[in-house]
Amino acid sequence: MSEEDKANEPELEQEESAEQPEPDKDPAEEAEKWKALARKHEAQAKKNADAAKRLEEIEEAQKSEQERLAEQADKAAKRAAQAELDALRYQVAFEKGLSAELMEFLNGESREDLEAKADKLARYQPIQQQEDEGQEPPRRPRERMRPGATPSAEPEETDPRKLAAQLPRF
Repeated sequence: MSEEDKANEPELEQEESAEQPEPDKDPAEEAEKWKALARKHEAQAKKNADAAKRLEEIEEAQKSEQERLAEQADKAAKRAAQAELDALRYQVAFEKGLSAELMEFLNGESREDLEAKADKLARYQPIQQQEDEGQEPPRRPRERMRPGATPSAEPEETDPRKLAAQLPRF
């Protein structure tokens, strides 16, 4: 055995002897002693629990105030950033001549992103608006679809008696 093992042997013997009750003491006296110690420790635990609860309440009150202020600061920072981004969106939309209808699709985080998307959206401006502004409309023809049964012009006369009178009789 090593020297450390030999040094630990007396400690093990002491621990084993401490666990076994000594035959000299009365078991009733031992029980009373342990009950008294248990009551003492319970009372101390209750005091500690009450103190811990009060400390937690104080920390929560301070934390709540700090968290409230931090939350207000975060909200203000987010609102400021959103306001700056909205102002930039309006500025880019104005510079590119986008309508209010198309501006809702203009999104991005930087001026370059906004300008690139504004250029793409400008291609989708309504043709009428481009014609009003004097711009050349895109080369794609405008569709004018209508059902084949619908005449292109309104008939001059719709009264059936007059129409029957106009028919030649043989």
